[in-house]
Amino acid sequence: MPRHARGFDTVAAYDWLSRRDRKLGTWMRRLGPIEPDPRWRRAFDPVDALARAILFQQLSGKAAATIVGRVEAAIGSTRLHAGTLGTIDDVALRACGVSGNKTLALRDLAAREAAGDIPGLRRMATMDNEAIIAALVPIRGIGRWTVEMMLMFRLGRADLLPVDDLGVRKGAQIVDRLDAMPTPRELALRGERWAPYRTYAAFYLWRIADAAQAAKTPTPRSQ
Repeated sequence: MPRHARGFDTVAAYDWLSRRDRKLGTWMRRLGPIEPDPRWRRAFDPVDALARAILFQQLSGKAAATIVGRVEAAIGSTRLHAGTLGTIDDVALRACGVSGNKTLALRDLAAREAAGDIPGLRRMATMDNEAIIAALVPIRGIGRWTVEMMLMFRLGRADLLPVDDLGVRKGAQIVDRLDAMPTPRELALRGERWAPYRTYAAFYLWRIADAAQAAKTPTPRSQ
């Protein structure tokens, strides 16, 4: 059974994409190489990562971090999983600032972990992207985008393009000088030329979208 490495050669990806796509390549040279994500080499608990993803949904980073800190204090652990979440009841979770829907999602996550339905890192290494997505999206509160972010930023899968992500779509619009953002289907077709490094292309599309947004922000001037 083939194993999927965590991370990929970003030098090879840069060389491939900059030669493969002239328009994207122009932006890549302007922005410079993107270094490998250090998280690709770090061990992590997928259940803990998913629990944190649930808690961070629809909140600012600061507010979510405060709630996560309260939950960690309440369970006496920095790891969120079936064992530690089982030590706190729903009332205590709500007191930490966790919404009712997120409480239900955490309970579903813990139940599925206890049932052995959530693959660990060793098993994920033998699964392709779509198999991992199919295994995790049945969890309440976990959608395809959340799993794609884990695949890209934690597992370092090289060839994944999150076509529903607004930042990626906006970056593609800027690269191709389109009047409107491409639809997910149009972006998927456009991205076929970026294989097998679609993840690295997405990293640049995010940066391109961020650069365009920053350029629109007025520069403070002294009076």
